[in-house]
Amino acid sequence: MMKKKWLLGSVAVAVLALGGVGAAWMSGAFKRPIEAGPTMAKAAAAPTRGNDGKDGKKADVPLEFVAREVVQPTMARLPAVVEFSGPLVAPQTAVLRAKAGGTLVELKVAEGSRIAAGQAIGRIDIAEVASRVAERNALLESARAALIQAERTHASNERLAQQSFISPIALENSRAGLDTARANLNAAQASLDTTRVAMRDAVITAPIAGIVAKRHVLPGEKVSPEQQVLTIVDIRTLELAGSVGTHEVGRLKAGLPVQVQVEGVSEAAAGRIARIAPAAEPGTRSIGVTIELPNPKETLRAGQYALARTTLADDADRLTLPATAVGNTAGQDHVWVIENGTLARRAVTLGRRDAREGRVEVLQGVTPASVVLAARFDNLREGAKASVVAGKTAPVASAAASTPAQR
Repeated sequence: MMKKKWLLGSVAVAVLALGGVGAAWMSGAFKRPIEAGPTMAKAAAAPTRGNDGKDGKKADVPLEFVAREVVQPTMARLPAVVEFSGPLVAPQTAVLRAKAGGTLVELKVAEGSRIAAGQAIGRIDIAEVASRVAERNALLESARAALIQAERTHASNERLAQQSFISPIALENSRAGLDTARANLNAAQASLDTTRVAMRDAVITAPIAGIVAKRHVLPGEKVSPEQQVLTIVDIRTLELAGSVGTHEVGRLKAGLPVQVQVEGVSEAAAGRIARIAPAAEPGTRSIGVTIELPNPKETLRAGQYALARTTLADDADRLTLPATAVGNTAGQDHVWVIENGTLARRAVTLGRRDAREGRVEVLQGVTPASVVLAARFDNLREGAKASVVAGKTAPVASAAASTPAQR
């Protein structure tokens, strides 16, 4: 009995001890403090521009910009750049055709071969033409003999007519026979000359100097008159045919220098505007412009794609800003300015652009005295206090500038 009482007493003490520990835990006596994480600390420490004012202590802090973060509009000249593109073409291109029909016996050149003007490059076997030449020559001799006989007969008839041995009608018939014989001789001579021309056409000669771009027939094939044999290209002078808008063509003129960037070539080539079409192409508002591009070393090839760019000098000073200072929201260009110690957003109207210098013309919205933010910042609020400081780093401005706003 004593042993049982002692066990029951121990159990009761243990239950009371556990109950006390649970009560202390529930009351917070054993709670550990929760430390602030890195994200919470950074959010509490990092200031942002354009505070919405809900935190009264931060709403009154003015934004500070260093001198490099602001700019004033300046007067400058912006040269205009007109660009157009297209494939290079060789204006000196000739298609050599067969002038006589027959079997192509010989063709001395292959694709890529260089040839000179007037060079004999092939021959057509025209045995039939050779036989016709012999036939026409025989006819010519026959006609010549007939003419000689007609002349003798007419001379004899004239003497007989003077002695009144033949009638005047017989003399006229004799004269007509002589004229007919003379005409037959001329016809035979013309027929022979035509056949001889066909003999000369059996030799294929190059009409221009250049490079063989394509062979259309092979030796052994039978060709007909006017059939294509070779395509010859002279690439010492190339052309670029492009088109520009009707609003730009008025500033172009023949002879204007142009820089041509050809695909696959690191350096731009110098060309000039050769001619401008007199009218716009049907169905478009573009006008054709042809660029002449000298290629004496033949490093460029016809068919390469090229981009032509010509720079037109500006004849007037314009109010300009860096392109980085201009933002765009819902299609409206704008800038942020500091006026009377506060930020203000001003809608602007832009004109010319100079991509090389990174500047744009401002037609409306700012004056030469305006203080404009040179870059685009996040979370700017119109009416927020702002100032430009010198000689120190503006941590707030730098933090905001690290995340450019979307245009």
